[in-house]
Parts: sequence; structure tokens; C-alpha cells
Amino acid sequence: MKSILQMKKGGFSYIDGTYIFQDIDFSLKKGEVLCLLGPNGTGKSTLIKCITKILSLDEGTILFDGVDISELSTEEIARKVGYVPQSHSSAFPYSVKDLIVMGRAPHLSLFSIPSHKDYDLVYESMETVGISHLADRPCTELSGGEQRLVLIARVLTQQPDILLLDEPTSHLDIGNQVRLLRLINDLAKTGLSIIMSSHFPDHAFISSQKVALMKEGKLVGLGSPEDTINEENLKKVYGIDVKIKAIEEGINRKICIPLI
Repeated sequence: MKSILQMKKGGFSYIDGTYIFQDIDFSLKKGEVLCLLGPNGTGKSTLIKCITKILSLDEGTILFDGVDISELSTEEIARKVGYVPQSHSSAFPYSVKDLIVMGRAPHLSLFSIPSHKDYDLVYESMETVGISHLADRPCTELSGGEQRLVLIARVLTQQPDILLLDEPTSHLDIGNQVRLLRLINDLAKTGLSIIMSSHFPDHAFISSQKVALMKEGKLVGLGSPEDTINEENLKKVYGIDVKIKAIEEGINRKICIPLI
């Protein structure tokens, strides 16, 4: 299957020349979930911002369906890519549906207003993520987990080809973490390609087909979770001893257990 997104020899540095990440290669296919896995400060969030064109690579290139990102406008990127940052708070008490309809902005002209079709997409997105009951609730009254789901619904109204989730489970309780990981799986089944960053190897086992293990801005491993997430690599990346155990009863999945 053809890659919908590729990064080739990608690198990014600050003005002083300090590299955040360097020599990064990966590809993403339609309906595939790639998990960027690694400790704090290893460049995961910066890499995601480069894909959105918020930041620009210093080295290498990013290709969307074979087209170099430098040849695409910000508006064209916004139609292709939906981005959910680590945190977001609204200073204004927009209703949930009014915040979500803002995701249609890349498809609207400067002075146009959302149509009935746009709001149909809003209600469809709310139904997909399970927040239809919050449609008229002010965003300022939502919990952290609800806010995260609203942001995902907003980017779904963009109708992107690629969804970028920067630490989507951060600050969520275990129940909301599991619900969000299930949602990621469901969205991928519809053909949406997803890149998510995480600190937790278990999340990669649950929701990804491919893992990019990062340490100090470089790839330590790239491949399927089963082949890439092993005790040796986790020791290398996180600096701690970890045991990986298989759970065969009902789910046939591996889990990571830190040795404390």
C-alpha cells in the first residue's frame, strides 16, 4: 500500500544549533497508527509540529502523497492534517458545538459562515467520539477528558487524511485513557491515518501497528510493537529495567512491568 506520509532524514534544531531531533525516517499508510514513543524532551512534540508546518525542518523533507511539504500552503496542510495538541483551554465560553464547527475553517472562505452541511459534520463528529450530550455545554465547564474529546471532534470536522495526537492520554484517568485508545482504534478502522505520541509502551501495544522509539532526538527502533518494544530497547530508551509479559487470557496482548 502506498504511503500517505513520509519523513526522510528529518532534522530540527534551534537557532543555536542544538538539535531536537535528527536523521528521522518513517512512513505512514492509510488507516495505520504510528506511536512516537520515548521520554520527555526527546523531540516527539516538535516532530509533530513539523508535520503540521507550525515548525519547519532544518534537514530532510516531509512528503504528503509524494508532494513535498514546502510546496503546500498552510490551508492545504490544514485540509490534510488534523492536530490535537497536548493541552488547550478556551478563554471564551463557546458552546461545544460552536467550538467544534471551527474545525470547518479550512473549507470556508474568509467571510462565509458555517452551513447546515457543516453543522451536520459537527453532529456526526460528536456522535463518533461520544459527546453528543455535551453539544450546548460551555467549553469552560468541561473536564479534562471531555475537553480532549471535543478537540478530537473538532479536527474530525476538518475531514483530514491524517490525525496527529500529541500525548492524547496525558492528565486523563485510566477510564478515559482506555476510552480514548478505543476511539483511536475505531478511527483507524475508518481509514484515518494517525500519529500519536506517548510515554507509555502499553499504549503502543493497544493502539498502534507501528512504533518509532526515540531517545535524545534519534530513532532507537522502528517497526511493529511486537518487534520493537522489547526489554533491551526500553532499558536503552528509559534507563530502567522492564519486564514484558504476555496476557493470553481473552486479549492476547503484552504489557510492560517496571522493576522497582
